[in-house]
Amino acid sequence: DLMRVLEELKSAAAAVQARAAASFDASQRRAQSRAGVPAEHLGRGVGSQVALARRDSPHRGSRHLGFGKALVHEMPYTLAALSSGVLSEWRATLLVRETACLDVEDRRRVDELICKDPASLEGLGDRKLIARIRTITQTIDPASQVRRNAKAVSDRYVSCRPAPDTMSYLTGLLPV
Repeated sequence: DLMRVLEELKSAAAAVQARAAASFDASQRRAQSRAGVPAEHLGRGVGSQVALARRDSPHRGSRHLGFGKALVHEMPYTLAALSSGVLSEWRATLLVRETACLDVEDRRRVDELICKDPASLEGLGDRKLIARIRTITQTIDPASQVRRNAKAVSDRYVSCRPAPDTMSYLTGLLPV
């Protein structure tokens, strides 16, 4: 019972952080605009500030910011499920990630279809949630999967980084 309550509290805190990140982004953009910053540079550095506040890397700070903006501006049902503790931050992240290839209206439809009834999320594992999202996404916008796959190919990479004991990690994200 205690662990369940703590998980719900963590989810609610994640929802507050998402709202705070989106609100902070909006306030910074307004301040930058008033200061005469060109439109294409508005919001620059906000992800890094979010990272500092969360004691995280700048890259992860930008991801947290994008996550918060997606929830607040495009996925109200997912945000509500996260706020109430029905959905964990990870599962909310899955929803945001799996709908990123959709336009805003379609993303809102998927959000409503999956999260409007919080009871439908109870006992749902990650794989089943992803499968449900992809099924609905495919039905709503079949071309989104083509765009998603094209983007995945363009994001391929190989990296090498040091490991302990004079070893190294070789990581690759490559097409099958």
